[in-house]
Amino acid sequence: MSGKALIFAITFALASTLAAQSPVPIIVPAMTPATTTKAPAAAVETDNSLSAALKLLQEMKAANDEIIAKQAATLTQLDELEKEAQQIRIYTKRS
Repeated sequence: MSGKALIFAITFALASTLAAQSPVPIIVPAMTPATTTKAPAAAVETDNSLSAALKLLQEMKAANDEIIAKQAATLTQLDELEKEAQQIRIYTKRS
């Protein structure tokens, strides 16, 4: 019984000392406003990157449209095959 009481006392003592410690304050210096001298150049770069991104997206859209067209054609073929298979099943049941 005294072993359990000793462990409880040690745990309580450690827990009370941990809670008593305060965190170290963090001091952050104030931010000063930065001066922008290359704003026009950044705007041109932004326009170039936006136009490049737009061109890339248009190319991706065209490629996706081609894939969707191929998939639609394949689905049409599969539907036709399914109809033919159903007709064959019907004819084989009748015979």
